[in-house]
Amino acid sequence: MPKNSLSHEKLNVLGGPLEPCSLDPITGFFRDGSCKVTPENKGMHAICIYATQEFLDYSKRTGNDLSTPMPQFGFKGVKAGESWCLSGVRFAQSVKDGNAPHIFIHSTHEAILQLVDLETLKSLAIDLD
Repeated sequence: MPKNSLSHEKLNVLGGPLEPCSLDPITGFFRDGSCKVTPENKGMHAICIYATQEFLDYSKRTGNDLSTPMPQFGFKGVKAGESWCLSGVRFAQSVKDGNAPHIFIHSTHEAILQLVDLETLKSLAIDLD
């Protein structure tokens, strides 16, 4: 499948099966624990990050507050040490700003390759074989 189209397949950036990102907190566009990408997922929540306090602070400063709970939406807020499916555009911006978090590459959907190259992703991976 061409890398310039949104894939309905559940493949990670290495071409293997997409592994779950997090069930606690429950993440993903569909809140199913997976960073899968479909046409409904306009924000391309494709990248499974390892949240640190530094990244959460950066994200909040740049307008994507992941850490503040929003109980009205059943959102407890992401805490340091947790995994989360991040928007591809937000991740690409963090790379550009030099504030990219570590990622779980086996849980990162291949669609992110539209925005960030594989070598950059590998350099940020904490679960490479």
